[in-house]
Amino acid sequence: MLDLVPPGGRAVAVARRSAYLAFIINGFDFASWASRIPQVRAELGLSPGALGLVLLCIAIGSAVATPASGVIITRLGDRATTALMALIAAAGLAVVAVGVRFGVAPVVAGLLAYGFGTGSWDVAMNVQGAAVEQAMGRVIMPRFHAGWSMGTVAGAGLGAALIAAHVPVLPHLLAVAVATAVVIPAAVRGYLPPATGTAIGAAGAGHEGGERRPHPLAAWTERRTLLIGIFVLCVTIIEGTGNDWLSLAVIEGYREPAAVGTVTFAVFLAAMTSGRWFGPRAIDRWGRVPVLRVSAATALGGLLLIAFGGALTAALIGALAMGVGTALGFPVGLSAAADDPRYSAGRVSTAASIGYVAFLAGPPCVGFVADHIGVQHGIAVTGTLLIVAFALAGITAPLSAARRD
Repeated sequence: MLDLVPPGGRAVAVARRSAYLAFIINGFDFASWASRIPQVRAELGLSPGALGLVLLCIAIGSAVATPASGVIITRLGDRATTALMALIAAAGLAVVAVGVRFGVAPVVAGLLAYGFGTGSWDVAMNVQGAAVEQAMGRVIMPRFHAGWSMGTVAGAGLGAALIAAHVPVLPHLLAVAVATAVVIPAAVRGYLPPATGTAIGAAGAGHEGGERRPHPLAAWTERRTLLIGIFVLCVTIIEGTGNDWLSLAVIEGYREPAAVGTVTFAVFLAAMTSGRWFGPRAIDRWGRVPVLRVSAATALGGLLLIAFGGALTAALIGALAMGVGTALGFPVGLSAAADDPRYSAGRVSTAASIGYVAFLAGPPCVGFVADHIGVQHGIAVTGTLLIVAFALAGITAPLSAARRD
């Protein structure tokens, strides 16, 4: 992955590869499911509004898992938590795969389980990623997230190929579930041990180095942290719009085959992956605020092209612009929240919690609008949030030493 390892850091190198694999497979699983949303909708006979409510189940499962993850990781460690939650997520995907044949209820149950498993898995692998980052002594977390995006590209690409080959939902998602259940428990054996891994997740309010640490909930009273959270919420809804609705917008709005819709989704994911891999260089050169503002404007232009471009070429260019434009919002927003290491835990968790509301509110809101004006034009409504994100980007400016104190 082009990351240098400090001399004698073989255990760190192994842990780094294990963390990459956890991120990649997590993204692969998500895109495998997302690539099949149009077929699941067709088999269940759902309206856009009803589909939005079904998609909400993943967000509900994750919303329950996220606040519980700290306790789980503290008790089990990030290694065991990743393995256990990957198994739960895999079981959920298997239930969805089989449940499509029987109706909405089993699909809902499977998505709730998948959401819970993947939500806790996500937190645990980020705890391990932070441990690896600290052990290496330099920033690599954005590349772990790029690894997640690479997994989504692979999952979407495989999904497009299987749809074109007329492979049903059942064997596709069932195979993904089995592979996940086998690969992840084996991969996480390379995680750093609890002494260097879980301690990061277990640390909380209390004393560290003789200094009393502030309670994490105090971050909910801080104006800057709350505004960063709103910024993260805005860009996350746009990212979710691309994940959940882009393929349907192309299929319905441009009257294209399902495989073309999935290819458009893959273009979006590939653009996001590239933005996350190369974006840090732009931030180093021009700074957070200008890059995030250009990103918001680029995403808005892409969204409008998809909604009103009138031709498939315009939609593909729009998907490319939308992917690049949404790539940095979430990770850079959380980095801004963590500017002061003394308060980073509470501030990052607060900003992330606000941002995750996007997964609860986004699908049903877009689905409700799409019921009235269609998916293609309905997704354009979310563009107002990019205007808000553009206006709020200034709040992510790095804190000076004086402002920290």
